[in-house]
Amino acid sequence: MAFDKQLTLAITGASGAPYALRLLEVLVQANYQVLVLISSAARVVLTTEQDIKLPARPADAAAWLSNRFAAAEDQIRVFGKEEWFSPVASGSAAPRQMVICPCSTGTLSAIACGASDNLIERAADVVIKEKGQLILVPREMPLSSLHLENMLKLSNLGVTIMPASPGFYHQPQSIEDLVDFVVARLLDHLGVEQRLMQRWGYDHRE
Repeated sequence: MAFDKQLTLAITGASGAPYALRLLEVLVQANYQVLVLISSAARVVLTTEQDIKLPARPADAAAWLSNRFAAAEDQIRVFGKEEWFSPVASGSAAPRQMVICPCSTGTLSAIACGASDNLIERAADVVIKEKGQLILVPREMPLSSLHLENMLKLSNLGVTIMPASPGFYHQPQSIEDLVDFVVARLLDHLGVEQRLMQRWGYDHRE
C-alpha cells in the first residue's frame, strides 16, 4: 500500500501518553506511515497513564499498535533504541518530519547537546542536520533556567517547541477534548488537515 507521507514519532518518559496515542491514531487515519520510537521510560508512562503494556519486541509492539489503530500492513513500524541500521538513523533515509511527544526534559537536553546515545536522540539529530521539521512537546512545570536555555538553543536551530498546553476557549467538555486541542495544533504545524478542533474565529456556536 502506498502511503501519502512518512513521519517519525518518538515517545519519551514525560507525562502525556494520551497525546502520543491520539497523534498516532490521527496520523494513521491521514494515511501516514509512522516510524515509532519508544523509550524505556515511555513504556512505564504508558502503563501508568493508560494501562498499556506494549510487547518488548519492536515487531510485536508494531503489531499491537497496528491492531489498536486499524493500521494497514507496515503502516506502523517500531524500532528499538539501538537499531542503528533503521531508516531514522541516516540522513539518506529518515523522514523529514519528526515529533517527540511527549518529550522529557532529559531527551530535550540530550538533543540540545547532540548526544545521540540512543536512536531517539540520533533521529532528532538527523532531522536537525538535514534541515527537516522537528517538533518537541515537553510537559514539565515549572521550567528551570536550564530547560529554557535548552529550548532556546533548539529553537534557534529551527526546532519547534510546542509545550502540551491545551487552551480552553473551545469550552472542552472532557479530557479527550483537551488532548485533541494539543494534537490539532501539532497537525496544523505538520500540514495535516484536521477537524479535531475549530480554529479561532471559525466557531459558530450559539
